[in-house]
Amino acid sequence: MQTAEFFRTILNELEAASDVLNEKEADDLVNKVMASNKIFAAGAGRSGLMAKSFVMRMMHMGLDAYAVGETTTPQFEEGDLIIFASGSGETKSLVAMAEKARSIGGSIACVTISIDSTLGKMADFTVKLPGAPKDQAGERKETIQPMGSLFEQTLLLYFDAVILKVMEKKELDTKTMYGKHANLE
Repeated sequence: MQTAEFFRTILNELEAASDVLNEKEADDLVNKVMASNKIFAAGAGRSGLMAKSFVMRMMHMGLDAYAVGETTTPQFEEGDLIIFASGSGETKSLVAMAEKARSIGGSIACVTISIDSTLGKMADFTVKLPGAPKDQAGERKETIQPMGSLFEQTLLLYFDAVILKVMEKKELDTKTMYGKHANLE
């Protein structure tokens, strides 16, 4: 297959993913983001990179948002929200983090393929995204892509769509947000 054909196939997979998004889940996430004192996001591997991009855009909007594990990340406190990005919902380090967040009294959201996972069950609310397990186990193949690529790409685009919803509610535009963009580059 040619590169352009692979590219079109990936776009078709992402378009199919958009057809199964749940608007109520997105609204719940937007409302909780806007109501929280601080917002934290965590994920492992590529899902973690998507979570970091989400945090960056929230910062551009003027929200108090952090990626867990960075040296400048403050304490998680009651009234804060942590958003876990995990395809499996079973990553041990994230489960331990969720247990800690629960003991502190903050809110937990989980964006995942598997809402019945450990993280999904621990969360105050979940967002289910399409994707295939990294091992591509099972009879049904949902993607030609390797491992968790479909989930990770969908995660990035979903987080960008959530940003647009928050921007709309806060009446922000790109020009306003650019005022918070890094300027020492």
